[in-house]
Amino acid sequence: MTALNFGEVRFDGRRWHVKCEPQVRARLKRVFPRMPQGAADVIQLLASPENSRELLWFLSRYPMHLEPDVSSMLGVKAAEHVHMETSLADLVAGRLPLPAFELAKPPREYQRYAAAQLEIRGGLLVADDLGLGKTVTGICPMAVPANLPAVVVYPAALPNHWPEKLAEFAPNLRVHHIRKGQPYPLTKQPRQRVTDLWDTLPDVILVSYHKLRCWAEVLAEIVQYTVFEECQQLRNPDSEIHRACSHLAAHSRLRMGLTATPIYNYGSEFYHVVNPLIPDALGGYDEFLREWCIGGGGEKPKLKDSELFGGYLRREGVMLRRTRKEVGRELPELSKISHEIESDSSVLAGITGDAVALAKTIMSANESYRGQKMQAAGELDSLVRHATGVAKAPYVAEFVKLLLESGQQVLLFGWHRDVYRIWSEALADYNPVMYTGSESPNQKQAAKDSFVSGASRVMLISLRAGAGIDGLQHVCSTPVFGELDWSPGVHEQCIGRVHRDGQTEPVMAYFLVSDEGSDPIVSDVLGVKREQIEGVRNPDDNLIERRDAGGNQLRQLAEKFLRDNNALPDVAASTPIRKVLEPS
Repeated sequence: MTALNFGEVRFDGRRWHVKCEPQVRARLKRVFPRMPQGAADVIQLLASPENSRELLWFLSRYPMHLEPDVSSMLGVKAAEHVHMETSLADLVAGRLPLPAFELAKPPREYQRYAAAQLEIRGGLLVADDLGLGKTVTGICPMAVPANLPAVVVYPAALPNHWPEKLAEFAPNLRVHHIRKGQPYPLTKQPRQRVTDLWDTLPDVILVSYHKLRCWAEVLAEIVQYTVFEECQQLRNPDSEIHRACSHLAAHSRLRMGLTATPIYNYGSEFYHVVNPLIPDALGGYDEFLREWCIGGGGEKPKLKDSELFGGYLRREGVMLRRTRKEVGRELPELSKISHEIESDSSVLAGITGDAVALAKTIMSANESYRGQKMQAAGELDSLVRHATGVAKAPYVAEFVKLLLESGQQVLLFGWHRDVYRIWSEALADYNPVMYTGSESPNQKQAAKDSFVSGASRVMLISLRAGAGIDGLQHVCSTPVFGELDWSPGVHEQCIGRVHRDGQTEPVMAYFLVSDEGSDPIVSDVLGVKREQIEGVRNPDDNLIERRDAGGNQLRQLAEKFLRDNNALPDVAASTPIRKVLEPS
């Protein structure tokens, strides 16, 4: 009897190409719903270990022709998934002993656990709570010589964090900090190929995301293990930074992303953060959008079910997330307080003409103005948020004075230079220091030292510089948001500067909100965005009201501005504006 043969499978190095009979093709599409559902005769399937294992199972029911090398590769990739799944199960069940990872100070067990999971999975997103020592988790694999040289990619705002932690936990490692944008020899014998000079290379190379753009190809030749500090930096796939990080990650045997806030906005960003760490773990981007997201077009794609997606990431070993409660390192209470303050209406009145014109462009129904609408949206955002910050700046300063006079040290978060100037003048008696995007690394370190020593009572700090700074928790428990960011993840990172290991006092985070300008809309959108990340990280605690405020927050801002200025005759009113700030 002739053996059944329903088609043929080929391999191109990245995808399986399956050509089979129509009825088998229809059944194959039901088994692999993420594959293209069109009428093509040849179906392409990403050759991930999981897909390869399921394809091997499918071929046991519907045999097809495979060349010997293709059959061998299919078996290898399927076995990878079986081994990974079995090893993860053994790790979770406690049947797999944790490596020691010998460091100058012993790492905690949950830090060793993450490093062990990285070895199994090859890539890992570590999304532990703020202050649980993710840096030490990233250092653990560096205790294994086979994982060196290691490259740590860090935000430019954190030039001193990794050198300090490496000196504390791994002082025996040779650390090189890249200070120049253009590549230079990393060894003392530059005429030889770096791959022939392993003994003279640094053990750990530190490079900022911005400098990596020029260094990615050089470092890709030598890297074994890559750490992406605050890896939400990977969320923009069209940036040079993302392309450089993806290139470096593709040449790394191990890849770890560290962040308590994997995304800053909508859930579709998860794909761009995860894919460099574990390529194809979420399939192709189109597959990810089709299976996990809703929205698109004029709206940012959002996760359909963030709890279900978070469960999938954990089950597949893609993400590891531990809370303080789970590891027995709970902190004093954190309170988030929304406090309404006054603002100078004349400042907002001064931009009314320009803002109304921009808002009308944004709300226009004429599709031919799409490019103009995008430009107008950016200009309106900048104009109104700047005016809002300036309008309430004197009142923010007065509120902060009350806290300072009560004996508190204050971290005051903002965004605009004009706002910092007003705050600095009003709070001059308290010797304010600056930690923003304009200071050099040495100036930032001097500002931090002055604040920690008590020479300065208030630090003015940029909202987007609030990720990763350590040491402030020993002297401060009062963060104040004088300006708001569109992203709740940014606020969480800022609060995490003081609500972390070493904090002994309850933390009171004040959000100073005006009822004019951009604050009402920003406050509302924060709640929508926060649901996207909370469902993934903390499904049991995700009690935030589910609602759809729409993906185009700037359109809401334009509509509100027109309504407030009685200039909305031809635009249907949207749902009432809700003032919702991040819930405690």
